[in-house]
Amino acid sequence: MIYLRTFSATLCVFIAANLANAKPNVMLIVCDDLNTHVSTSGYPHIQTPHLDRLAKEGVIFKRAYCQYPVCGPSRASFLSGLYPESTGVFNNKIDIRDTRPGTLSLPQFMKESGYWTGGVGKIFHTVRHEPGDLGWNEYHRFENDEFPFVTEARKQFEAEHGSVERGKNRRRWKEKLQGLFTQTRGQQQPGYGPSGLDDLQHRDGRNARKVVEWLEKKSYGDKPFFITVGIHKPHVPFIAPQKYFDLYPRQKLQFELSPANDWDDIPRMAMVKRFGGFGFELGKENDALRREYTQAYHACVSFVDAQIGLILDKLKSQKLWNDTIVIFTSDHGYHLGEHFMWGKVTLFEECARVPLVVRVPGASQAGTTSDGLVETIDLFPTLAELCGLTTPAHLQGQSYVSLIRKPDGPGKPSAYTVVSRGTQLGRSIRTQRWRYAEWGETKAAELYDLKSDPREYTNLAKSPKHRDTVRRMKTRLVKRQVQAEAARKSPK
Repeated sequence: MIYLRTFSATLCVFIAANLANAKPNVMLIVCDDLNTHVSTSGYPHIQTPHLDRLAKEGVIFKRAYCQYPVCGPSRASFLSGLYPESTGVFNNKIDIRDTRPGTLSLPQFMKESGYWTGGVGKIFHTVRHEPGDLGWNEYHRFENDEFPFVTEARKQFEAEHGSVERGKNRRRWKEKLQGLFTQTRGQQQPGYGPSGLDDLQHRDGRNARKVVEWLEKKSYGDKPFFITVGIHKPHVPFIAPQKYFDLYPRQKLQFELSPANDWDDIPRMAMVKRFGGFGFELGKENDALRREYTQAYHACVSFVDAQIGLILDKLKSQKLWNDTIVIFTSDHGYHLGEHFMWGKVTLFEECARVPLVVRVPGASQAGTTSDGLVETIDLFPTLAELCGLTTPAHLQGQSYVSLIRKPDGPGKPSAYTVVSRGTQLGRSIRTQRWRYAEWGETKAAELYDLKSDPREYTNLAKSPKHRDTVRRMKTRLVKRQVQAEAARKSPK
């Protein structure tokens, strides 16, 4: 422990010596439903040039994992530094302030530590979940402009029925709109397609431009800033300006096909039937539809990258680049047909693994990569250490500052992810080589050798050859469950 305190103190002095401010600024960028289809995660079929240049000056974490592959629970976890089994948040409706009253959030911690805190977009799951003045000096959520083709259709509707804002017209228009265009479908059948708008007419375009405005006007005053950019995309509907769709001709898209018998050896509780809402069938490829959705998702990713570029450019033009920690990540991953799954809420790599790029002036080694295991829950203590702040004792995450400095380290011994199935939980643990999972009361199990089978096609849980591995991983999983539940009690 003496060594760790000495190391932390030395690092903080080292960072401060390379910053103009006594405390570094922080720019935290969190995407919604972004999987590892970014160039910084080794995905070659995407264009994310601005993330590329951020990565060239920072550290890419190749094995970062969320704790719950759904928006609300994941955000409640990493913004509190607590595992879902301690937050009590297992769906998008639950609020941590009800399940664990008095829990300190990351924005509140930074504000109370002397930072000017600004938030835009989706940070906590909904506006209702946001901490308000307790966490933010300034906070905004924006909306998209109306799509031009929707405007035309609305005017035709109103010419016959009157205003869409009047009485029953509101519901009638909403129902009609969902059937008019692929772009205007609801959550049940996800929408996709070009928006007909420019970047700045999208809410993510507005998010980025509000941050640019703060930096230009120095809204933070004499304080260091903690700005969180909650990027909405690529969450459904997969909507972006036409120019980003043009980057990805459908016929040129490439993806690996899952074995037709993929689910023969996987517990059914591991499955989510969301693929049906997208229009797919289990075990059957629909090439044309997959290309439509994949193109739209990729268009959203490149759109997101362009908005991030505005922020990075402004940090440099305002001469804030060498004073600012920049962290880019996502709340969880997303299936685009892998294992015939679409969407989230599984424990597979596609859902649990997230992109993570970190640049810390004076500490991170430019253009480096880490294979060390980290968890999204580690964000809170990592930022506390980097900013020279006392890490709250109740946090369950662990700082990965050592990996920022020396990316060749091993990271955590394991990463832990859970997801609900009704009233039961599926629990999963990853090590450098293995991924093991158990599902609810049935204890149906999965074991994958990530070294020889990175796509997780072959479940080895029932293999006699791997009994010892199953036993070891099961023991580890039980210990991680106990750790995850340890901070369930609310602060006094």
